Amino acid sequence: MTTRLKIDRVPTLHVLRVFVNEDREWGNPLGVFLEGDEVPESQRQCVAAEIGFSETVFVGGGPERMRIYTPEVELPFAGHPTVGTAWLLAREGTPVESLRTPAGEVKVRYANGETFIAARPEWAPPFEYRRLDSPAEVKDITASGLSANTYAWAWIDEAAGTIRARAFVPEAGIVEDEATGSAALALCAQLARPVTIHQGHGSVLLAQPATDGRVEVGGGVTLEEVREHPG
Repeated sequence: MTTRLKIDRVPTLHVLRVFVNEDREWGNPLGVFLEGDEVPESQRQCVAAEIGFSETVFVGGGPERMRIYTPEVELPFAGHPTVGTAWLLAREGTPVESLRTPAGEVKVRYANGETFIAARPEWAPPFEYRRLDSPAEVKDITASGLSANTYAWAWIDEAAGTIRARAFVPEAGIVEDEATGSAALALCAQLARPVTIHQGHGSVLLAQPATDGRVEVGGGVTLEEVREHPG
């Protein structure tokens, strides 16, 4: 039997798409509760599962503090939730220089209409980084039989630093992730060079080594809708 959520005040949910392409298409859906304290901590996992996005963010305890949930688990850090939350805070008139996640402080930068975060690659969830010979092989890979988190990638143009990638995250209850910032920054750290990653159906992630052992990842974000939750 399904248990109905019992929240005294209906919170507002912003629905974003993070890492959109130049036509503002695709990107990874993200739910953000800017007043996350309105959702009791004991109910946040259930709310995230009900919403069904790969990640849902609850901002609370100050505008720079955030918690991240997949439909099945809480994450100490993730890329597209931090990029999206930083973008949304700026859109709402409160841009930030950093965000606080359970993993640690994430630095934020805004430039040319895009939002970037800088974090430590070791904060990324464990992935098997599977390099394939061509973008066509990346396109043909399926989630069938994958039991571990897998990031499949191939060079589109190695000299130009462009990559084709897909991500499968069964350990977090995500069959395929449209755009995975944490995996992109970890791969960028391994390659030790700036890269442009075309992931999923049409998302675009920009990553480059930063200072203090961090890697920066970012891109475009768009607001899809604002709604109350639960309905």
